[in-house]
Amino acid sequence: MNADTPPKPTSAMTGLEQMQAMVAGLMPPPPMAVLMGFEMSNATEGQVVFTCTPRLEHYSPLGTVHGGLAGVLLDSAMGCAVHTMMAPGQTYTTLEYKINLVRAMSVETGPLRVEGKVVHPGRRVATAEGRIVDADGRLYAHGTTTCIILS
Repeated sequence: MNADTPPKPTSAMTGLEQMQAMVAGLMPPPPMAVLMGFEMSNATEGQVVFTCTPRLEHYSPLGTVHGGLAGVLLDSAMGCAVHTMMAPGQTYTTLEYKINLVRAMSVETGPLRVEGKVVHPGRRVATAEGRIVDADGRLYAHGTTTCIILS
């Protein structure tokens, strides 16, 4: 993939096939995942799992990881969970999402597991929920999303 060319999903594959191809390394990750340092480790119908370890580059002036990292991780995981439900050529976009930050992250937090799971896979609107937890299962953030199915 050329760094100056945005990725284009293939219309010949289902959303689940696309997500599983990324997990298997057969499709490149989206540029946002590379920039923010997270990767998809599992994709099944209606559910995805990402991993991310907070880095100093994620810090805010307050001395902890910026809440924007949680927003990017949850929006991505919840959206990709919805993506796994798409038929070939079908597209969607996020209408809105809400997150709750419940514990500060730092470089000492270690690896995080980000789970996205579809709650309602409607024909025109899909909803999903997400959670960010550490290796001991401690919750750092959670959220919900509403996506509109465009085609």
